Amino acid sequence: MNLDRTTLAAVIDTINACSQACTACADACLSDNMVAELAKCIRSNLDCADICATTARVLSRHTGYDANITRSMLEACATACKACGDECAAHADMHEHCRVCAEACRACEQACRDLLATIS
Repeated sequence: MNLDRTTLAAVIDTINACSQACTACADACLSDNMVAELAKCIRSNLDCADICATTARVLSRHTGYDANITRSMLEACATACKACGDECAAHADMHEHCRVCAEACRACEQACRDLLATIS
């Protein structure tokens, strides 16, 4: 991979932070009295957390680098972050954890898109 290692490390950190924010948000939603109304949010959180974690692991590997796989993972991560960020933003005024998660998703989506622009 022909990328600045510091930039790549920062993107991986942003992706990992998003995964953690999504996991925490899902957990907080599950403990809410309105858990049934938050089912879509929980599902989006869990999907995004899993996709982010996998993307971070793929980006951390450097031997046998495959640009097509990296692009696909970054695109999937940006898509998941957009969907989760939108869903959490809809609950952000009622739940602080959703506001935090939406912000993390927005930052992650942008980081993925910025990295994609450098490898495309």
